[in-house]
Amino acid sequence: QLQASGGGLVQAGGSLRLSCAASGRFFSSYAMAWFRQAPGKDRDFVAAISWSGGSTYYADSVKGRFTISRDNAKITVYLQMDNLKPEDTAVYYCAGRSYLSDSAGYTTTRDYDYWGRGTLVTVSS
Repeated sequence: QLQASGGGLVQAGGSLRLSCAASGRFFSSYAMAWFRQAPGKDRDFVAAISWSGGSTYYADSVKGRFTISRDNAKITVYLQMDNLKPEDTAVYYCAGRSYLSDSAGYTTTRDYDYWGRGTLVTVSS
């Protein structure tokens, strides 16, 4: 199970840190990712991290502003979001799946089996 938290209301230019707490003893073999879904739009890829944490990948829209990280001892994945923009407003979901390959190149919703319930991020202008 995955549980996302940390969303809220922030002004443009501000920061938030999302957390995704996982349960299960195989978390350290899971590639993890964050996706987001704005009202009336598809669920889009935001960032991914390999199971070791050694590789990361970002959508162009957030590159340089967002940072994904993980703490396997705490079985938690984080998304640090800086310089937030109104267009970042969405429900953010964490996702995971076990892969043999230590890659962060899994960027579609079909690449993940487990999903959290989402946390709402609202950025005001």
